[in-house]
Amino acid sequence: MLKARIKFRKYGVLRFIGHLDVMRYFQKVMRRAGIPIAFTGGYSPHMIMSFASPLGIGLESDGEYLDIELTGPVDSREAVRRMNEAGVDGIEVVSLRQIAEEKKMTGMTILAAADYLATPSGDAGLPEDWQDRFAAFMGQPEIRVLKQTKRSEREINIRPLVFEWEARDGGIFMKLAAGSTENLKPDLVMDTFLKDLHPEENSLSHPFIYRRLEMYADMGEEGNRKLVTLESLGEEI
Repeated sequence: MLKARIKFRKYGVLRFIGHLDVMRYFQKVMRRAGIPIAFTGGYSPHMIMSFASPLGIGLESDGEYLDIELTGPVDSREAVRRMNEAGVDGIEVVSLRQIAEEKKMTGMTILAAADYLATPSGDAGLPEDWQDRFAAFMGQPEIRVLKQTKRSEREINIRPLVFEWEARDGGIFMKLAAGSTENLKPDLVMDTFLKDLHPEENSLSHPFIYRRLEMYADMGEEGNRKLVTLESLGEEI
């Protein structure tokens, strides 16, 4: 048995399919491509696979990750080719790499940050200086919001969870905290900005289009963040 990490893109019309559909998609691709994926034991065996972080419906991504277990080695480039030939437009496998065997090194466990690009839609109607106003918004020492959880609602300061940001390609690039400990979604940042921009409006009328670009693990010592891509933690087979 060996563990492997698949990096893939999700785009076009397939951005509207949910996480369970993506899982079923890869189950079919594994079979059609002849990937020697391992199964669980018991009366109802299923493929051993886990996603680093499910992508929200409607979002495109250049950096999604799926961890699997293999019953034997495969050639990375050949496996990528076969999976893409067995798939459809809208999901593209970028790489397959062998990763460490430890459970604590799964993408789901070590995920610490993710990159996003928020771009105004064609009819957003934002003021011309909106990026300058976003800079002022991010210049605040605290940005407090009410964050919904499954069980409750609590006020948090999201400013420390935005590790980096910059104006890019007519939108806003953000590196945000991600994972089980702290997780900040780009729409919460931009919705909070819009409420700050137009406090008199009760509903948001300036939607953004979001794209996830990459996901990271933090390999630094405590208090010294060192973000590396999940892909870089593996090696080609």
